[in-house]
Amino acid sequence: MLARCSGAALVGLDAVEVAVEVDITPGLPGVLMVGLADAAVQESRERVRSALRNSGLRMPLTRVVVNLAPADVRKEGPAFDLPIALALLLASGQLDHRRLAGVWAAGELGLDGQLRPVRGALALALAAQQAGARALIVPEANGTEAALVEGLTVWPVASLRQVLELLADPARARLPSPVDPEPPPPELDLADVRGQPHGRRALEIAAAGGHHLLLVGPPGSGKTMLARRLPGLLPPLQRQEALELGQLYSVAGLLGSQGQLPRQRPFRSPHHGCSGPALIGGGPIPRPGDLALAHHGVLFLDELAEFRRDVLNQLRQPLEEGEVWISRSRARLRFPCAVTLVAATNPCPCGWYGDPERACGCGEAQRQRYWGKLSGPLLDRLDLQVILRRPPVQELGPDRQPSDQGKASDQSGQSIPRWTGSAEATPCSRSPGSPGSTAQVAERVWRARQRMAERNPRGCANSRLSSRDLAGCGHFEAEALQLWRSALQHRALSARAGERVLRMARTIADLAGETRVDGQAIAEALTYRSFDRDHQPSA
Repeated sequence: MLARCSGAALVGLDAVEVAVEVDITPGLPGVLMVGLADAAVQESRERVRSALRNSGLRMPLTRVVVNLAPADVRKEGPAFDLPIALALLLASGQLDHRRLAGVWAAGELGLDGQLRPVRGALALALAAQQAGARALIVPEANGTEAALVEGLTVWPVASLRQVLELLADPARARLPSPVDPEPPPPELDLADVRGQPHGRRALEIAAAGGHHLLLVGPPGSGKTMLARRLPGLLPPLQRQEALELGQLYSVAGLLGSQGQLPRQRPFRSPHHGCSGPALIGGGPIPRPGDLALAHHGVLFLDELAEFRRDVLNQLRQPLEEGEVWISRSRARLRFPCAVTLVAATNPCPCGWYGDPERACGCGEAQRQRYWGKLSGPLLDRLDLQVILRRPPVQELGPDRQPSDQGKASDQSGQSIPRWTGSAEATPCSRSPGSPGSTAQVAERVWRARQRMAERNPRGCANSRLSSRDLAGCGHFEAEALQLWRSALQHRALSARAGERVLRMARTIADLAGETRVDGQAIAEALTYRSFDRDHQPSA
């Protein structure tokens, strides 16, 4: 007898429907698995056999053929245990096929018939909802995650026996209950960073326009402190952004047992010894790397010059396009990676090149090799290149207490809730190192983003503007463009770097609440292209 149950296979970020077909025919007892299944799927034969027996059900004592269609899609992982078991029960007459019509299933079976969670439940639920499935059966631990997809009935179950009871009487289904989200951890406040006004200003511009940032300075100059405070300056995640990020984390198996969507923008900081697949994504069965897991958030590369050169060069195209493509012989997979990159490095191997008080112990050849890992095309893509110095001693110490933390205020001194207010509020100062706590700077960033959304045809941040969009809605004054062309010629900037200067200048004007970009905004943007032609910070 032939029977069928629907499951799904993860292909990159998405799930593809897989028809689990079981045919019971006369012959010697045994199970033959076909359909490009990996070792974990092949091993499901023994798990399903024991789970059926320990659940009071019987395994057919005859020849069983299990086909996973389509045959050209690779299937991996234990999520096919449950649909294989249900198809076996249908084929052996232990389950009425009408009860399983339009129902998808996924889950790993224990030998005792208990169901264990699987990764990618959110992607599977999205595929089931788009295919018009009547319901989706998942392990109890995946129920809340799958229920994030609206318009889909989700049945979380704990065991194979409970699945049969549920199919016999769907009214007994216990729908997933919403989980109260945990309160977000306390934010790191920008007011704690002292003595780095230029770095604070660069961080504000990066947050407002989504520009990539490179921080170069000696040990202890505040590079990591600045980078870790960037997520708190970014606007809150929108529902669609949280769903995209949740799908990435679900496919990577990082969404957690509570299965709730991320509430905060991600901050990923891979170690400088990581491999290309760990950073970019990949592997025998491609999974997202840290670059994709930082989607809609911040990717922080500390000790940038310690990364392998070939790993860093793989960032060039994804940073430009906002997505990474993993090519394999059978498929080409896409992972979104619209990130704000923050990179930090010392100016030389010992860290003290250019310091006015401590002598550098590195030779010129050592510095050349150190910076040789950073190619010109990669540095071109880092919009803001900031050289930090050690903060003055007068700015340090516990007696330097920040003030007005946690709230922004308008001209009248009234408290403004974070992320609220009109775009016509008080513009920020053009002076480097605009003062304020995280909440105050985040308010200015939010208002600048509002101006970008109203002006840009695609509603994106300035760093994502195409050349045509930049020309159409940049509103550059003739004097500003003349200064820009003169700087390009004098400093031998590439066309890509020059265009990024224009995008930064547009962001600076948005932070100041100005419609047009003048020469002052261009001049400030040019101060963030600090490197010479050899791509080394000047002493």
